Amino acid sequence: MTIDQPSRLSTIRKTILRGSFTPQWESLEQVGIPRWYEDAKFGIFIHWGVYAVPAFDSEWYPRNMYIKGHRAYEHHVKTYGLQSQFGYKDFIPMFRAEQFDAEAWAKLFKQSGARFVVPVAEHHDGFAMYDTELSDWCAAKMGPKRDIVGELSQAVRQHGLIFGASSHRIEHWWFFNGGQAFESDVKAGQHADLYGPAAPEHCPPSKEFMEDWLVRCCELVDKYQPQLFWFDWWIEQPGMKSYLREFAAYYYNRGQEWGNGGVAINYKNDAYTPRSAVLDLERGQLADIRPLYWQNDTSVTKNSWCYTEGNVYKTSTSIIGDLVDVVSKNGALLLNIGPKADGTIPAEDQRILLDIGAWLEVNGEAIYGTRPWKVFGEGPTQVPEGGFTDTLRGDFTDRDFRFTTRGRDTLYVIGFGKSDGTVNQTVLVRSLATDLRLLTRKIGRVVLLGHGEPLAWSQETDGLRVKMPAACSAQVYVLRLDLE
Repeated sequence: MTIDQPSRLSTIRKTILRGSFTPQWESLEQVGIPRWYEDAKFGIFIHWGVYAVPAFDSEWYPRNMYIKGHRAYEHHVKTYGLQSQFGYKDFIPMFRAEQFDAEAWAKLFKQSGARFVVPVAEHHDGFAMYDTELSDWCAAKMGPKRDIVGELSQAVRQHGLIFGASSHRIEHWWFFNGGQAFESDVKAGQHADLYGPAAPEHCPPSKEFMEDWLVRCCELVDKYQPQLFWFDWWIEQPGMKSYLREFAAYYYNRGQEWGNGGVAINYKNDAYTPRSAVLDLERGQLADIRPLYWQNDTSVTKNSWCYTEGNVYKTSTSIIGDLVDVVSKNGALLLNIGPKADGTIPAEDQRILLDIGAWLEVNGEAIYGTRPWKVFGEGPTQVPEGGFTDTLRGDFTDRDFRFTTRGRDTLYVIGFGKSDGTVNQTVLVRSLATDLRLLTRKIGRVVLLGHGEPLAWSQETDGLRVKMPAACSAQVYVLRLDLE
């Protein structure tokens, strides 16, 4: 496909010049965090693409099937034949999405209690899930022959949810390079517009590729007006910095034009400066409150971001615990699901989302629109800090608590039940001890959300003691303290 890339780049740069934001860090750091984002706290991530067809290994199957010795390579040869005869491109006709129903998805996301939705617009495999003018390798022209991102953007907005999108395009520079090492359809070169440069990982992206990246990202912005734009890790390459600044200036200026409550960018590592975008930790959390808003992106499964046969799932309770912990530390949780190739969402993914939604229906006031307290919480359970730590945390215990606030008059204490799901008859919150003087306001009453009637309590030198209702059972519960 022939694209007048210089003309598109010129239009992008002229748009930047007309706006308030310029491609300098000092300018971009003035953007601020949209109020909707700070209040939302919980969103849905969606990894869905051609890689759902083999449903093996992970969303990195497209790369790993070309790496000799990898289990995905061996599986591919055994199941589909040699990569020279059946390559990744040959999965595309099998990706039909015949059961995909954007309205049903949006309804489920609404029921889950999520406030924003972020589908993967393009993963490392280079197959766009939207209607792009820049490539024929997209869902609108091949496979489903539907604009998946476009349909989702309309459906989720109709349900009152914020729409976002993610781009993993930059990793496409090297993603298929394993196929250069032997006879494969990557090495043949006939489909280079899908398989990309397939360059060595140590080789920095070319100017042409980075300009193409910028044009593609801006096309996504203009066509779908996402209010959250999520980037994966490899964009921090030194040569990318000027393009990252240009994209942010373009996106922030367009967001101002839309007037829909503001936009935000998610980044990893040091791709952006801390105040110019929102830090995202992949499958990871923080040990303490971060003054700047941040995000944890993780998945309902432990082993893969996309649907694979035999996925290993987390429990609903552990995910709710992560949500509570993240929010108490000034963050948001972006929770991923992986639909099947036909467009159905697996039953276990649905069950987890509905479990979270049922909990938020009762306890959401302790999450949505809240802000951190003076301390995030207390208790013996250590939360490892950093990326890829999501399976290292032990279960929260009945001595673990997390705190959130709403204005000056409300403090929420979020507690955890015992291993059998029961709650202690008397709960002791040590951070609220009179001797610590963290709570400078008087407590007017204490209410268990979902219960209604005020509870008996006493504030003493060793902590706040609350008498819980008889036979109280909850994996995660919330006490609301109304302050005088």
